[in-house]
Amino acid sequence: MAEANSKSSLAWQETVTTKRKAQATAIEPFLITARDDAHDKITSIASVQGLTDRVARKDFTVHDVVSAYIRKAASANEKTNCLTEVMFEDAIQRARELDDHLKQHEKPIGPLHGVVMTLKDQFDVKGYDTTLGYVGRAFKPASSNAVLVDILQGLGVIFIAKTNLPQSIMWCETENPLFGLTTHPLNPAFTPGGSTGGEGALLALQGSLVGWGTDIGGSVRIPAHMSGLYGLKPSSGRLPYHGVPVSTEGQEHIPSVIGPLARGLSSIHLVTKAVIDAAPWRLDPKMIPLPWREDAYSEVQSRPLVIGLLVDDGVVKVHPPIERILRDVAAELRAAGHEVIDWDASGHQECIQIMDQYYTADGGEDIKRDVSAGGEPYLPHVAALVSRAPAISVYEYWQLNRQKVAAQKAYLDKWRRIRSPSSGREVDVLLTPTMPHSAVPHRACRWVGYTKVWNFLDYTACVLPVGQVDRLVDPSREDAQVTDYAPRNELDRSNWALYNPEKMDGMPLSVQIVGQRLEEEKVLGAAQVVEELLAGTASFP
Repeated sequence: MAEANSKSSLAWQETVTTKRKAQATAIEPFLITARDDAHDKITSIASVQGLTDRVARKDFTVHDVVSAYIRKAASANEKTNCLTEVMFEDAIQRARELDDHLKQHEKPIGPLHGVVMTLKDQFDVKGYDTTLGYVGRAFKPASSNAVLVDILQGLGVIFIAKTNLPQSIMWCETENPLFGLTTHPLNPAFTPGGSTGGEGALLALQGSLVGWGTDIGGSVRIPAHMSGLYGLKPSSGRLPYHGVPVSTEGQEHIPSVIGPLARGLSSIHLVTKAVIDAAPWRLDPKMIPLPWREDAYSEVQSRPLVIGLLVDDGVVKVHPPIERILRDVAAELRAAGHEVIDWDASGHQECIQIMDQYYTADGGEDIKRDVSAGGEPYLPHVAALVSRAPAISVYEYWQLNRQKVAAQKAYLDKWRRIRSPSSGREVDVLLTPTMPHSAVPHRACRWVGYTKVWNFLDYTACVLPVGQVDRLVDPSREDAQVTDYAPRNELDRSNWALYNPEKMDGMPLSVQIVGQRLEEEKVLGAAQVVEELLAGTASFP
C-alpha cells in the first residue's frame, strides 16, 4: 500500500516537480530578505478591527497591507513550507482596486475592506487548484468560488494564498507527497498540527491576519493550540461549506465544518459575525437560517457562569503543563466569582468508538480513489487508515446512525442533568484541554479525543492560547510525578512517552471552551470572559 499504485512513480513525481516549480516561480519575486519596519508595523496589528480602522483613516493603503503580508507569507513559507496555491499577483491587483474605490467613494467597500486572509487548500477559488494535498487534483483549477470566498470578497477581503494540509486530511500532521511537510515555526523538528497546519504556521509568523480551515476531528483547533492562536469550530450549518471539497465528501454522519483561525479573539468574533450577517443560507442549501444573536453573546458576559471542568477524558492523560494551565484558568475563574464544577468524561469513549467506525465506513474507497488518480504513494498513516476495516453495508450504516443519535441524546441528557451543587444552575460551557500535549515531533501525534468528541456531538468549541510549556515550572521527565505514572493503555503510554519539557520548552498551550450545538455566540462570549479575566481587564465584580 505504501508503494505508488497504477500510475508510474515517474508520472506522479513529474507532476510534483512541475507544481512545485510553478509555486516557486510565483513566490520568488516577492522574497525580500531585508527587514522592512513599515511592513512589520502593519503585520504586527493582530486584530481585524485595528487594521480596518487604520485603512479607513488612510494611515496606509490596502496595497501597503497586501504587500506587507505577501512579504511575510513568502518568508513564512521559506521557513515552514506552509503555502500551496500562491495568489500574490491577483491580490496586488485587487488591492489597487480597493484603494481606488476608497479614493473615489470616500468609504470602504465593506466592513472587512483590506483585510488579508488565507485559506486551507480545500476552499475553491476560481482559477486556482483545490488539491487537498492529492497529486491527482493538481492542475485542475476551480471554475467558481466557494460561498465563503464570495461572501468575504464582497466584504472587502483579499486572499493571498492557500495553505498546506495532510494527504487525506484525516490527520493531526501536515504532510503530503505533492507539497511535502510543513514544520512548526518554533522548531522544524516539531509539527504545527493538522489538518489546518499550514494556516497555523503562516498565522504564527504573521503571514496572514485570518486563516480559514476545516474541522472534522480537531483540524482547526489543534493547529491553533500548537501555534498559540485562536480557533473556532462552529456547529454544522452555521457557516457556509458549499465549494469546499473534502475527503469522504458526501458523508453526512459527522459533518466537516469550516472555521476561522486568528491571532486575536476579537478577530474570530468579528469575522464569524460578518459571515453570518451576510445571510449565507441564501447561497448554501445546507445552512441553517439563523441570524447572529447579539443578546446571547452579551448575556453570557453579564453574569457569573457555571463552568464544567474536564481535565481527563479517561483514555489519555494530559501532560503536566496542560493540566497546570487548565487548573490555573479554573482557579482564576473561581476567584472572579464564577462557579467551576467537575465534569466527568462519561460517554466520551462511546462517542469516539462510534465515530471511528464512521471514518472507515466506505472501506477507505474515497481516499483510495484520490490517491489512485495521482499515483502517488500512501503516507503510512493514510495506508493504515484505508486498510483498517472493510466497507460496511447500508443496513450496518443505519445501525451506526442509530447508535450515534442514542449517544448524542445520552450526552444531551447528561448536560441537562449536571447542575452546580451550590446554585443548582445548569452548566453554561465546558473548560477542557485541546490536546493532551503541546506541539510534538513530526508524526508523533496519535490521540485527538479531546477535540473530536465535540465533532461527534456537533457542539461549538473555541480554542484560546494560554501560556507555554516551561521547563523551570513543569516537572522534569525524572520527577516522580512523571516516572510513577502507570499508563492505562497503549495510547496513553505513547502520549506519556512524548513528554519532554526540555524540548517542548516555550511551546504554546491552550484551553478549549465548549458549548452545545449552535451556541457560537455563547461560546465566543464565554471565551471573551476568560480572555479578559486572564488579561486582567474583566469588569465582572
